[in-house]
Amino acid sequence: MNGLHLIADLNRCRCPQQFLIDAADLELFCVSACTQNGLTVVGRFFHQFADTAGHPAGVTGAVVLAESHLTLHTWPEINGVSLDVYVCNFSADNSQAARRLFARLIEVFQPETRTVNELERGRPRSCPVSSDLA
Repeated sequence: MNGLHLIADLNRCRCPQQFLIDAADLELFCVSACTQNGLTVVGRFFHQFADTAGHPAGVTGAVVLAESHLTLHTWPEINGVSLDVYVCNFSADNSQAARRLFARLIEVFQPETRTVNELERGRPRSCPVSSDLA
């Protein structure tokens, strides 16, 4: 369960608009980026949304990794992307691979602004967890 979880909200992305609405191209890029960064793809699913006129709209995608996952959601109407990369570090430290993948994804979307959070998961915490949440 120990691992690194990277989360980002990317705002006003300057990538080509097509990249935010083409599920097939986005899937190919994400799978390639995962393998190029040393992560093992074991599954994938990308869903293409359509607007009320039937034209391509946002995309929700997931790449399942032997090490954990990459997920993203695009909002082409606001040029936004939410991004989530999580890798387990049980048998090997995959943190650098996750950071390289995360940086590559952010680089491609070219956000004007971004909010990034990094969480080390599975480490003991100093604050108690309520038993009703466990």
